[in-house]
Amino acid sequence: MPTTPMTATKVSKPAAPTEAQAREDRSASRLFLDLQQGPLDAQQRAVLPAAADLQRWTLAALDPRRSPRHARIHWPVELTIRITDEAESAALNQRYRGRSGPTNILSFPFEPPPGLDSGQSVDAGINALLGDLVICAPLVRREAADQGKTETAHWAHLVVHGVLHLLGFDHLTAAEAAPMEALEITILAALGFSTPYEVNDDAHDERRRI
Repeated sequence: MPTTPMTATKVSKPAAPTEAQAREDRSASRLFLDLQQGPLDAQQRAVLPAAADLQRWTLAALDPRRSPRHARIHWPVELTIRITDEAESAALNQRYRGRSGPTNILSFPFEPPPGLDSGQSVDAGINALLGDLVICAPLVRREAADQGKTETAHWAHLVVHGVLHLLGFDHLTAAEAAPMEALEITILAALGFSTPYEVNDDAHDERRRI
């Protein structure tokens, strides 16, 4: 069989990674992201975010410099993100929250068995489990259009928002919402996205949409 001679190609030496890139690489090796897809059709699957983007947004939301809660994260960590349709989202929303209809994201923080915390799990060679996020793809697409933002920006916001929920942040009251929203704005800005919130001048007490 004839062979084609190989030609030598000069390969330039890659630039040394910046400190931020090195930190992200180290974090990425310590994040185990379990991506699942529910009963989506081919068209819905075709417009989902890339796994690399989901991982990058998750890592940004987990940056240990963000808050004292972040600094207490035990690495390596494991997170499940399930992307599904409206029927499954509605079923889960009804079962776990007692609310009808689909919702854009559901957060299920991991609850360790009695007597076992995250630090002990890591010491035992088990990844610290953050929990599960369930995101409704068709609803994300509609909300992005309704709110005049790109689907990518809305996906990034929902992932960041959901991860913060898993870390214990909430927005049930104004006192809780303020620090959580401030973190979301900071994290998304670092990712290159504008603020996801708009102040309603006519109703300051009304919860702003995500």
